[in-house]
Amino acid sequence: MTATPTLTPADTDAIEEIGPPPRSNRTWLVRIISIVVVMAAWEYGGRQVNPLFMSYPSAIARAAWELTANGELPKAIGQSMFTLLAGYVSASIFGIVAGLLIGRYRDVEASTDWIVNALYATPLVAVVPLVVLWFGLGWEAKLFIVFKITLFPVLINTAAGVRNVPAQMIELGNAFCANERQIFTKIILPSAMPYMMTGLRLGIGRALIGMVVAEFFTAITGLGAMIVKYGNQYETDKMFVPILVLMLLGIALTVGVKRLEDWIAPWKNQNND
Repeated sequence: MTATPTLTPADTDAIEEIGPPPRSNRTWLVRIISIVVVMAAWEYGGRQVNPLFMSYPSAIARAAWELTANGELPKAIGQSMFTLLAGYVSASIFGIVAGLLIGRYRDVEASTDWIVNALYATPLVAVVPLVVLWFGLGWEAKLFIVFKITLFPVLINTAAGVRNVPAQMIELGNAFCANERQIFTKIILPSAMPYMMTGLRLGIGRALIGMVVAEFFTAITGLGAMIVKYGNQYETDKMFVPILVLMLLGIALTVGVKRLEDWIAPWKNQNND
C-alpha cells in the first residue's frame, strides 16, 4: 500500500503564504477592458447619429475642455456641490438621530410613523411648487428639496437597523445594569451601523436627483442649469458634460461613504471575510 503523504508545519506555512491567486488585478483588468469596449462602441455608434440627438466621447471631451477653460464648468460644479453637501449632511444627521429615536422608542414611532410614510410617499415634483411659494427661487429652495429627498432613506434604514438589534443583546445590557446611554453606544449603534451606512449610500443617489430637480425648477444654477441651457440650444456634446460629471460625482461619493463605513465599522468586513 502507498503511504499517505503528510504535511509538515513548514509545508503548511508555505501553502498559506502562497494562498489563492489575487483577484484584485484581474478585476481591474476586466473593468478597464469593459470601459474601453463601451467607449469604443459609443464613439463609433455616436458618429453615425445626428449630433442633435447623440454625441460621442471625443466630442464630449472637447466640450468639457472648452467649458473648463472658460470657467463655466468649475463654477457650476462648485454651486451644485455646495447645495448637495449642505443638504446631504444636514439630512443625514437629522435622519440618523430621528431614526434612532423612532426605532428605539415605541411612543416616538407611533406618533411619527404616519408623518414619515406620508412625506416619503409624496412625489418630489408635486412638492416643488409649494417649495417655491415658501422659499422663492433662491438657494434655500434647493437646500430644502435636497434635504427632503435625502432624509427618508437615511431615517428609514436607521430605524430598521435599531429594530433589528437582537433583543437578547438589549436584555443582556439591562442584566448588567447598563444605562440607556451605554445601551445606545455599546449595543444599538454598532448593531445598526450597517443599516445606517446603507441609508447613507442610498441617500447620495437621492441627493443628486434632488439637486438636479431643484436646479431645473427653482434656482437655475449649477449643473442642472447647464443641462437645461445646452439642451435648449441643442448642443448635445456640451449637455452630456454635466450629465457625466453627475455620474462621476455619484460614484465618487458612494465610494467615499464605503471607505467611511470601512473606517467606522471595520468589524463588518471581518465578519464578511
